[in-house]
Amino acid sequence: MMVIELLTTLHLAAALLLAVYAAGALVLLVGYWRHRSAAPPAPPPVIMWPSVVVQLPVYNERYVVKRLLDAAASLDYPRDRLCIQLLDDSTDDTSAIAAAHIAALRAAGLQVDHIRRANRAGYKAGALAHGLALTACELVAIFDADFLPAPDFLRRTVPYFCADPRLGMVQTRWGHLNAACNWLTRGQALALDGHFVVEQTARSRAGWLMNFNGSAGVWRADCIRAAGGWRDTTLAEDLDLSYRAQLTGWRFLYLGDVVVPAELPPQLAAYKQQQARWAAGSTRTLALLLGPVWRSRLTLPQRVMATLHLCQYLPHPLMLLMLLLTPPLLALHGLHALPLGPLGALGLAPPLIYAVSQRALYPDWPRRLAAFPLLLALGTGTAWNNTCAVLGALLPSAWPAEFRRTPKFAAAWAESSYALAADWSTLAEALLALYALLGAALALHSQPALIPWLALYAYAFGLVAAVGMRDQLLRRRRAQRLRRTPALQ
Repeated sequence: MMVIELLTTLHLAAALLLAVYAAGALVLLVGYWRHRSAAPPAPPPVIMWPSVVVQLPVYNERYVVKRLLDAAASLDYPRDRLCIQLLDDSTDDTSAIAAAHIAALRAAGLQVDHIRRANRAGYKAGALAHGLALTACELVAIFDADFLPAPDFLRRTVPYFCADPRLGMVQTRWGHLNAACNWLTRGQALALDGHFVVEQTARSRAGWLMNFNGSAGVWRADCIRAAGGWRDTTLAEDLDLSYRAQLTGWRFLYLGDVVVPAELPPQLAAYKQQQARWAAGSTRTLALLLGPVWRSRLTLPQRVMATLHLCQYLPHPLMLLMLLLTPPLLALHGLHALPLGPLGALGLAPPLIYAVSQRALYPDWPRRLAAFPLLLALGTGTAWNNTCAVLGALLPSAWPAEFRRTPKFAAAWAESSYALAADWSTLAEALLALYALLGAALALHSQPALIPWLALYAYAFGLVAAVGMRDQLLRRRRAQRLRRTPALQ
């Protein structure tokens, strides 16, 4: 009897915490609706343009480094006030490709510095800090390897810094270069649109803490230094610095009408690696900064919303816990008293965020929402992957962790040497799909209302596992072709 009570309590606690997270999504949605028309006023004309350094951190990006440099070189800004830093930690032929292209850009009169370090100490955070130490520029624009800013990017963002001396960072919206590539990229595009259109707009305009997304943003150099600089104590150096800067009084701004397109990971293993890094980094940031957030002078709503923001990957362990507990509780007849219906109603908030974002961005938004089942599979089917990352982030012995960058392909990923191998999580996902089906069979006679929920888990984990296996097969076929034709390597 005590075992049933313990499992029931854990199941209910997980459901309640998920409901709290869903309620936070509802608050964000309400905040968006209240403030969606309150766009920041246009800044006055700039009299003297401040100096800007464009930092381009790269690591083994042979397919995209040239177009990245070209995009940075095409920025419309006074040439005597602009410097480009390629922060190149590469260990393959990316450096040679970049060096040749930089020579041509320099010959055209651009100031482009090719900065190489002896090692990858600190990973991206270390590269950004190293580059910042080599410049006296007032503003720092940062773009990851797959981003392509429009020529007017600086003209549209820099004036806000000139108008507000306490403005520390401006974040712009991510667009998508390859959203229609496959089911994975379509699902990711839906998720990112929800984040940038609804969540970032709400946080910025409601006065809640927001974050720099790691790319397509501009920082005031003094803000970075005053907040303690870039540090590699987490894998989410962007979130970490964002919170430290705002806790010291700097203001942030989100400009949703300035869009910088980027590449979405078209390979499942690459996407899972990206999500694991984000999950570990944000959880580590939660452990480091939750105390300072609650000891700060922020208002209570600001502290609550900041906490929910920092906890953004904790729902994955809760979802997994609920799934693991459900079949035993069904077998022991311990689920009858749980009020899961009202709790599930709050789960409508996240889907509404995606619907609202699509309606705000695209005339054909109903057609785009057809990708929601794909997003649902991604969000649920990667719960094991992200749970492992979250739990690892909470273990001090796991830090410092390695920064595993998301490979960029710019074309067919299966033909690229950057394609990642599937890992053991694919087997775990297949087993979880079977486990969810077992739960559905147990629910058939005692709790049929749970069958759709368990079927969702079976679908999500099964799809993610199947795609992982298919991707691994594609990689093996490529390897076999290369072994038959060595000249193509």
